[in-house]
Amino acid sequence: MELNNLKPAVGSTHAKRRVGRGIGSGLGKTSGRGHKGQKSRTGGFHKVGFEGGQMPLQRRLPKRGFVSLTRGDTAEVRLSDINDLPLSEITFEALLQAGVVSQHALRGKVVLSGTIGRAVVLKGLAVTKGARAAIEAAGGSITE
Repeated sequence: MELNNLKPAVGSTHAKRRVGRGIGSGLGKTSGRGHKGQKSRTGGFHKVGFEGGQMPLQRRLPKRGFVSLTRGDTAEVRLSDINDLPLSEITFEALLQAGVVSQHALRGKVVLSGTIGRAVVLKGLAVTKGARAAIEAAGGSITE
């Protein structure tokens, strides 16, 4: 088998529809475009959502919600990741050097995922309520 001999499986492809080739083809004369109107003309089509000049649906409906531009800047750090680090004092810079958080992150937040079995000191990291309780139960502390 060579690349120049490859062909699609029999019956998996169809011949291209040839319009405007006479009355016997079923797609002669107007070529399936009907009579008159913008959509029958060459190049006569409009942008998606255009409603003939009427205010389009996407502009009639009110805007809702808010998308934060800084949402992707915060990296989530699991308790199990902190437990695996050999450090007793953990800062955002230490997490960056250890490769726990992405180089694109600007800040970190510790979330309750996994367990922590030793006392650690967190500095400059945001912490969820559950993670705070777990760290303090293990004898650790958090300084903002």
